Amino acid sequence: MKQKGLGRGLDAIFGGNIEAKVKPMSEMVEVSLSDIVPNPTQPRTEFDEEALEELADSIKQLGLIQPITVKRDGDKYIIISGERRWRAAERAGLKVLPAYIREVDDTTLHAMALVENIQREDLNAIEISLGMQRLVEECGLTQEALAERLGKKRSTVANYLRLLNLPEEIQFAIKSGVISMGHAKSLVAVESRAKQLSLLKRCVKNNLSVRQLEELVRLASEKRAKVTAAGGDEEYPLSYSLLVEHLEKLFSQDISIKRGKNGGGKIIIDFASDKDIDKFIKRLSNR
Repeated sequence: MKQKGLGRGLDAIFGGNIEAKVKPMSEMVEVSLSDIVPNPTQPRTEFDEEALEELADSIKQLGLIQPITVKRDGDKYIIISGERRWRAAERAGLKVLPAYIREVDDTTLHAMALVENIQREDLNAIEISLGMQRLVEECGLTQEALAERLGKKRSTVANYLRLLNLPEEIQFAIKSGVISMGHAKSLVAVESRAKQLSLLKRCVKNNLSVRQLEELVRLASEKRAKVTAAGGDEEYPLSYSLLVEHLEKLFSQDISIKRGKNGGGKIIIDFASDKDIDKFIKRLSNR
């Protein structure tokens, strides 16, 4: 039987030949469902209920087409890959499951679970990032080694890991599909947490494309560079902050105040498109 993604991923993790750590698959055997237990270090903790029900319905009609992979543990079998199939089969009322048995040590079992999890197609970017982080921390891999052995560019691995430095609100937006990996990469480049959240708000409100958000980030970076060149950020009176708060209720956009040396200054209202101007006029007309 041709080995698929999991085996290839393990070859990468362990540097080519994994015979010393994982013995070849035996013939497929039938294992009692009651003798199978989930991997206690399984990185995946949440399973979509609707998807499980759909898979259970499919198993009722066609049976379990793809065997799971397990490891012997006394009189029980620990799942290496296929916990979702095992859960669905249980719902479908199956008593036995087709399974391949591997003989692995606990460290290799843990790595196999992590690799198998990363290679799933339904993961969001944050879940992939967390899986990579665990491989780095728990399997002692550097970013360079992880990138090489997973067949990815080091910059790709670094970009995923940087997502975990973003505020929780942005990570949630990624996990829930509100913004894409491309949007998130743009926000990673923003130094200020407050600015990151402000840009997230604008991105979601105006349904900005990745390119539009990248342009906003570039403009914000240029603006910050000019302020720094002019002598650094100045601490403004509380009244300035109150004014910004009131204006944001009207415009719901990024608003900043620049005070000149002579006592005058500017109020700057950022906008993403001409449509924003029409919205501003409408709001002002209704007051």
